[in-house]
Amino acid sequence: MTDITHIARPPCHPGDGTSHLRRPVSILGAGHIGFAIALLLQQTGDYDILVADRDPMRLAKVAALGIATRQTAADADWSAVIDGRFAVLDALPFHCAIALASACAQAGVHYFDLTEDVPSTQAIRALAAGARSVLMPQCGLAPGFIGIVGNDLARRFERLDSLRLRVGALPRYPQGALRYNLTWSTEGLINEYCNPCEAIVDGLRTTVAPLEGLENFVLDGVEYEAFNTSGGLGTLTETLAGRARQVDYQSIRYPGHCAIVKLLLNDLRLRERRELLRDILESAIPSTDQDVIVVCATACGLRGGRLAQHAYCARIFGTEVAGHALSAIELTTAAGICTALDLLAQGRLPHRGFVGQEAVALADFLANRFGMAYAGQGALAL
Repeated sequence: MTDITHIARPPCHPGDGTSHLRRPVSILGAGHIGFAIALLLQQTGDYDILVADRDPMRLAKVAALGIATRQTAADADWSAVIDGRFAVLDALPFHCAIALASACAQAGVHYFDLTEDVPSTQAIRALAAGARSVLMPQCGLAPGFIGIVGNDLARRFERLDSLRLRVGALPRYPQGALRYNLTWSTEGLINEYCNPCEAIVDGLRTTVAPLEGLENFVLDGVEYEAFNTSGGLGTLTETLAGRARQVDYQSIRYPGHCAIVKLLLNDLRLRERRELLRDILESAIPSTDQDVIVVCATACGLRGGRLAQHAYCARIFGTEVAGHALSAIELTTAAGICTALDLLAQGRLPHRGFVGQEAVALADFLANRFGMAYAGQGALAL
């Protein structure tokens, strides 16, 4: 595990938006991902960071980094941590996203989040009409990076027949029948397993059922299964509407996981009792920071007059930053939203309105000092 103690500033060029002005940003949420975001941004020296949360213990961990913090109430008025900031990075649960995005739009402050919730993203898109600032949701791994990869693959074809996107946040050492550990938000996981999944089928935008479409495959000698889950495509179905015959997103797990989840959700009807399901999962399934991110995207279509296939696959592990261990899911999620912020600050993204992940070029993302984490082994620019 590499110890990364500094993330290099990009070269400065007059007028390109990369001067060493310390841009003030607020991070809302001091959980594992919020901490990781703050840690990565701190290493650059380019951002004046404020982290807000209602949990004093979480804030104490952030404050130990030398980063400013503010404790908020459960029904917080967020104006104190939004007004006058360059950007707000939302690392709170998905149900906070609409209210925070609305407050940022009213204040003219750029807004980024990590939500996988489709209705929240649709509402934020509506808020962005006429906004003076950027509203850019879904800046994590999936949705987020996988949409950037998918759009890059799709652009290589004159006719796109199929685009299949697969992502998994998995334990490196699976145990038990589920062969799974909690590596990120339990609420987000339940949303993925229960909510309808956007897709393009036979050229038409539609929804498909979660936990269906089960397939098995082998990557680098390891057996996996994949099945439909919600939220991973972001706005990609809209972007590719009329251009592709088949587009779908599936979560990657170890074999046997899907059948057990179906038993819980369908046979035991826990789909209808999500709070109980959350309690069961969090009390029975241990978390782990020994995880791996698996990304496998394939596209097939006509290129240069011939039927061709292109793929993008990666396995990403955690790392250490300034002596702090970050799991693979923490690293990739934080790197995704930090890259979006960085690209905006450098003038490489639209400067107002709704911005989907497809606005980011894959080459720009991977060349970014944060985006380099996706190169594998948690590599960041030194």
